Amino acid sequence: MKAVALDPHWLAALMASAEQAPRRARVPLLWREHAIGSVEPDFLQRIDWQRVDHGPAPLQADTLAGASVWRVTGEASASLQRIAQALHDARAGRVFQHWRNEQLAVCNAQGEQLATVERGIVRPLGIATQAVHLVGRAPDGRVWVQQRALDKANDPGLWDTLMGGMVSAQDSIESALERETWEEAGLKRENLADLRRGGQVVLRKPSSDGADAGYVVERVDWYQCTVPDGVQPLNQDGEVAQFALLDPLALAQRLQRNEFTTEAALILLAALRSAP
Repeated sequence: MKAVALDPHWLAALMASAEQAPRRARVPLLWREHAIGSVEPDFLQRIDWQRVDHGPAPLQADTLAGASVWRVTGEASASLQRIAQALHDARAGRVFQHWRNEQLAVCNAQGEQLATVERGIVRPLGIATQAVHLVGRAPDGRVWVQQRALDKANDPGLWDTLMGGMVSAQDSIESALERETWEEAGLKRENLADLRRGGQVVLRKPSSDGADAGYVVERVDWYQCTVPDGVQPLNQDGEVAQFALLDPLALAQRLQRNEFTTEAALILLAALRSAP
């Protein structure tokens, strides 16, 4: 990687793309004293609660230190599920074309889990998520990458690390790493050599999944490993179009042509720079 020249303008643009302001101003979403996300000021007013949910609304507009906020009331998980279901039924903001029936953790600023929430609502509610990625190298230093399926909700057709996936509320980072590596690449832990943690990247940017009110706040822990000769990744879940094995120069060139997702580009650059 040391011999590969990187365009400083491209590099600056990549760094900026990982830290972007929302398209519209957002206000905090609170549960009790905890900030758990953010929403556009009028987003939750789009729900006709009398039509989609006959109980009292599980949220209310409020002010804190003179600023507008929205508060989730009642038991956090149950109230967030009602909000998610109401938004799903109302098709608010076109956010539910990819409802997942998967629960993600809702944490406070200290990382303590307070509740769980349907994955399909985390971007509109600005709830922070956690993901895990795996950088896979061949013994000769080439790097395995995958092309995302064309029907993915976000970044369809772009290239990615060998594996990238969400950490669900039931997962640890390690269990998510093992599960997603099998689902996306058909590889078991015993297929991999020298598996170790690489680092972490953080994204804050408008959502790219078609949600017009979505905002991404995501911490991505990434790992790296060696995929031995003769071991081939094989997708199991239909979410990968193809795999490729690239030498570092070809990888750097394709990164600078913006063929990769933002998080994959950041991770792969870090991995290439740390390579012996």
